[in-house]
Amino acid sequence: MKKSIVLLLVALFLMPLGGTLYAASKKKKEKGKTEEAAPAKKESKYDKLLKKPGVKTVKGDFITLHRVGNKVYFEYPVKYMGRELLIASTISETSSPTLCTVGYKPSAPLHVRFDLQDSTIFLRSVNSLVEYNEKEANLKEAVEENYIDPYMKKFTLEAYNADSSAVVFNVSSLFVDNVPELAPISKMSSGMISISATPKSELFSLGEMKAFEDNVSIATNTTHSVSASLFIFTINLGDVSNKVTRTVLLLPEDKDRMKPRISDSRIGIFLTGKQRISTEEDGIQSYTFANRWRLEPKDMRAWERGELVEPVKPIVWYVDNTFPEGWKEPIRKAVLRWNQAFEKIGFKNALQVRDFPTAEEDPNFDPDNLKYSCIRYSPVKTMNAMGPSWVDPKTGEIINASVLVYNDVVKLNNMWRFTQTAQIDPRVRAKKLPKEVLDESLEYVVAHEIGHTLGLMHNMSASHAYPVDSLRSASFTQKYGTTPSIMDYARFNYVAQPGDKGLKLTPPVLGCYDEYAIKWLYSPIAGNLDVREEAKILESWVDEKAGDPRYRYGRQQVYARYDPSAVEEDLGDDPMKASEYGIKNLKYIMAHLNEWIADDASTAHRQFLYEGIVTQYYRYLMNVLYNVGGIYLTEVKDGTPGARYQAVDAKCQSASLKWVVKQLCDSEWLKNKDVVSKFGLSATQVNDKVYGLVMQNILKADAKVLVSSHVAGGDYTQADYYNDLYSAVFANTIKGKKLTDLEKTMQRGVLAEFAKQVQTLKGTSKKLTNVAAYTPSIEEVFAYGLDESGFLACFKEQLSAIEQEYGNGVVMEQLKLHQFGDTYGYGFQKEVNAQLYDESLAHYTTMYVKILNLVKSKVLTAHKDDRPHYQALLVALETLKK
Repeated sequence: MKKSIVLLLVALFLMPLGGTLYAASKKKKEKGKTEEAAPAKKESKYDKLLKKPGVKTVKGDFITLHRVGNKVYFEYPVKYMGRELLIASTISETSSPTLCTVGYKPSAPLHVRFDLQDSTIFLRSVNSLVEYNEKEANLKEAVEENYIDPYMKKFTLEAYNADSSAVVFNVSSLFVDNVPELAPISKMSSGMISISATPKSELFSLGEMKAFEDNVSIATNTTHSVSASLFIFTINLGDVSNKVTRTVLLLPEDKDRMKPRISDSRIGIFLTGKQRISTEEDGIQSYTFANRWRLEPKDMRAWERGELVEPVKPIVWYVDNTFPEGWKEPIRKAVLRWNQAFEKIGFKNALQVRDFPTAEEDPNFDPDNLKYSCIRYSPVKTMNAMGPSWVDPKTGEIINASVLVYNDVVKLNNMWRFTQTAQIDPRVRAKKLPKEVLDESLEYVVAHEIGHTLGLMHNMSASHAYPVDSLRSASFTQKYGTTPSIMDYARFNYVAQPGDKGLKLTPPVLGCYDEYAIKWLYSPIAGNLDVREEAKILESWVDEKAGDPRYRYGRQQVYARYDPSAVEEDLGDDPMKASEYGIKNLKYIMAHLNEWIADDASTAHRQFLYEGIVTQYYRYLMNVLYNVGGIYLTEVKDGTPGARYQAVDAKCQSASLKWVVKQLCDSEWLKNKDVVSKFGLSATQVNDKVYGLVMQNILKADAKVLVSSHVAGGDYTQADYYNDLYSAVFANTIKGKKLTDLEKTMQRGVLAEFAKQVQTLKGTSKKLTNVAAYTPSIEEVFAYGLDESGFLACFKEQLSAIEQEYGNGVVMEQLKLHQFGDTYGYGFQKEVNAQLYDESLAHYTTMYVKILNLVKSKVLTAHKDDRPHYQALLVALETLKK
C-alpha cells in the first residue's frame, strides 16, 4: 500500500477510540474533581455598585443616573469633565404657595463645572466675570492664575464604567442634602427684616429622576422650618414642604456660544456684568452684556434680501394646563403680540405658544426642566404677575424664563379698570368684569411680563412722552394707546372724561419704544463682525433716537425717587393736569359707587374698590408732589441731545406744592357718607391716613428742594419752599376766613413738624438713621408696586407703625443700607447729600416768627369757632421757645 493509504486507515481506526478515551477521562475527572475549575471573572467596582437588585438606572446621552436607596450617583462621561454647566432649582410642588411659587426658581442657577483630579471629582464655581484681550498672550496666564474657579464640593470616584469612558460618583450631598444655593426658600436679611429656613434633613427624600440629551433632572422632597424676624420680634411661619426639581444643563463650548451684545445705558435691558483686562485702555474696563435669547435666521441670505425668515431656534412658551380655561386664550395672545416687533426686524414666528403637552404627545416634557419656558398659574391671593429669566453668565444668553400669574391679578385688574375707567366705560361698572374686558386686561399684564422675559426692564419714563390732552383724543389714543411702552406702569386711561368718545383706554399692543428695544436686542447684523464692531452699530441706533422723549429710558426708582417723569402709575407729561382729570373722575365714580356695585350684600367688594379709589387719589397727589425738589434724570451720551440732570422748573415746583396743599384741604369728599356708612367704622379713617402720609411728604420736601437747587442748579430754593408752604397752609388765616377742620389739622401738623425739628436739634428725637430726602415711605412702596417680591407686604402693618414712630422713609433707608434685593440693571440713583448748604434752621426760625405774629393777631379777631384753635397754636408756639 501506498504510505498515504496506510496513514489514512490508522487515522480512521484511532478516531473513535480516541474520542471514547477522552470522554471517559473527562467523566472520571469530573467525578473525582481532581482538576481545578477555571477562575471566575472578578466582579468590577462598577458591577458591585450598580448591578445589585433594586438599583434604578436612568440612561441619558449626557449623564446616566443611578439610584441606590436614597442615594443618587452620576455616571459622568470623562469627555464632559471641565465643561460648564448650569444647575437650577425649580419649585414643583409646595405646601405654602404664598411663600413658594410653583414654577419659580428661588435663586439664580449655579454656574459650575466638574473636574476630575486623580480619584476625586471637584465641583467648581465658574468665574465668568473677567475677560481679557486674547491678542495679548501674557494676559491669558495672568487671568488663569488670578481668577481661578473656586472649589465648592468634592466627591469620591467610586468606579469607572466598563470602557472607562465615564466615572461614577455619589452626588447625594448635592441633591438629597440641604444645599443653600439650591434651597426652595432663600435666606433673606436686611438688618431690619430677615427670613430664614432651617432644613429638616431627616424629612428630605429623593424623588423622580430623568435623563435627556444634554441635561438631567432630579426631584427632591424637602421640609424647612421657616421664620421671619422684624426688629426683635420673630414670627414662626411653620414647616413648609416642597418638591424641588434640580436641572443639570450642559452649556455649549465657548466656540459654540452665542455672540454677546454690549449694552447701552440709554436703553433698559437686563444685564450680565463683565470686566475686561486689556492695555487698549488704562485700567480694567467694566461693562455689561445685554441679556437676550439666541435668535438667528435660518437663512441669513434670505434675511439680507429683506425676506421674513424663521429663526433657527424659536422662543417657545408652554401654557400651564391648570389655568382657568377662559384665561388661556388672552395669555396666548399676550405671547404672540410680540411677534409684531420681531416681524419688523425680519423674523417670522419668533415666539410660539403651546399648551402643556400630554405624556403621549411629548414624553420628555417637564415644566420644571430648564429646557422648557412656561407660563404658570398660582392659585393664591397675590395680586401680581412676574417674568423672571435665567442666563448663561458667559454671554448673557437667556436659557430659560418663566411667567408666573397669581390668581388675584384679576382682582387687581378689576380695581384698576373700575377706579381708572368706570367714568367712561359702562362695562366695568359691575362686581365682576365682563370677559372681553378681563381678557384685554389680562393680555396686557402677561404681555408686560413676556417683555421682561425677552430682556426688557421697566421703562418708567415712557408715559411722560405724551401730552396729557392727547389722551382725550380718539385718533391719538387709537393709534398710540396710553404710552410708548408697555414696560411702563401706565395702566388705563384715567385722563378720559365722561362724554369723551372713541378713546382707547388701554396701553398699545406694543409701543414704539418696545419695538425699538427689540430691534436693538435681536436684529441680526450682517458681516460677521466682532462684538465691539457690532457695538458701534448698535450705539448708532440709539444715537438716532436721542432727544426723542418716546425713546427715552427712565430707570425705575425704588430706593430714591428723584425724577417725577419716571414714576409708576402715571400718565402724560403734566402730572398736575393729569391728576386734575383723574380726581374729577374719582369724584364721579365715588358718587355712583353704591349704584354701580349694588349686588354686594356684604359690601366687601365695594369696600375694596373704595380703598382703590383712596389709593388712586393718594397717587395723584404724590405724582404732583414729586415735582417739588424733583430732578429729571436721563442717560445722555456726549454729543447727542439732552441733559443728564435738570431740576424741575421753579414755577412748576411752586404751583405743585400749592396744588397739593389745596387738594388736601378739599379732600373731605373722600368721606362720602352714603358710601362709607355701609362699611365698618375703621373705613372712615382711610382718607385720614392718606392725609397724614401726604402731609409728611410735604414737610419732607424741603430737603429735596435743597438738593435740587444746590446740586442740580434749580432756581426754586428752600426760602421759596417755606414761603409757599406758609402762604398755602395759612391762606385762609391770612385772609381772615373761617377754617375747615382739615385746614386746622394741617396747621397743627406744621407745628408738630417744628416740634420734631426742635427735638432733633436737642438730640431727644427717636431716629434710626438720617433718612435721605428722596427715600420713599413704606406706603409709597405699596402704592407704586415697588415691592415686587411681595416680601414686605407680609409686614405691612408693622412697617407702617415703625415709620409712624421713627420717620417717613426709615424702612427703605434701612433696606437700602443692608442691600435688600439686588440693584439690577444699571443700579439705582445713589444718595446725593447737600447738608453743607442746609439752611432749614434759619427758614424754620423765619417761618416760626411769621406764624407766631399771625396767630397772635387772630386769637381775638378770628371766627369764634376758630379762636380755640389759634389759642392752642399760640401755646404750642410759646412752648417751643423754651
